[in-house]
Amino acid sequence: MAIKIFIDQGHNPMNPNAGAEGGGYREQDLVYYIGKELEALLNANPNFEARTSRNSPEEILGTSTATSLSARVNAANSWPADYFISIHANASNIVSASGAEAYVYSASSPAYRLSEDILLRLSETTGLADRGVFERPTLYVLRRTAMPALLLEVGFITNPSDAALMANNPALIARGIYNGILTYFG
Repeated sequence: MAIKIFIDQGHNPMNPNAGAEGGGYREQDLVYYIGKELEALLNANPNFEARTSRNSPEEILGTSTATSLSARVNAANSWPADYFISIHANASNIVSASGAEAYVYSASSPAYRLSEDILLRLSETTGLADRGVFERPTLYVLRRTAMPALLLEVGFITNPSDAALMANNPALIARGIYNGILTYFG
């Protein structure tokens, strides 16, 4: 039986729940395409079945930030997915801040090891620094999902190099995430 992975492309194309901006890019646009590339990679492998939260670049989930987050979690829970990966782009006032990091509800969750494998392979594939995995039990998408869940920051939209990588090569970032998933599942 295929392992079901729900891919949440963080944020909406406009408010409610729009994402960060930097260097002329918008987070919600960059992560939309990374998520669709990852979905295609997973669905091409008979061991996996993947779905995304947004199925067009213009799709808006919910009418507020709360209902947007709830729509993502409810879609994963009702499927039901085996794992939940929310893809985001980080932002910082420090322009040199760079790399990928992940957040999980708890270090005891299987999502912690999955996050470690994803960050390792993402770093190997893209050259982005592995900034580590952190517990963040207050994040809605981590505390309300019924399956192991992680929130992945794939780079800094405020760093010109990270942002260019996300914008110009979403398939490479998706490949790094996919390689980490393959590592985790052996």
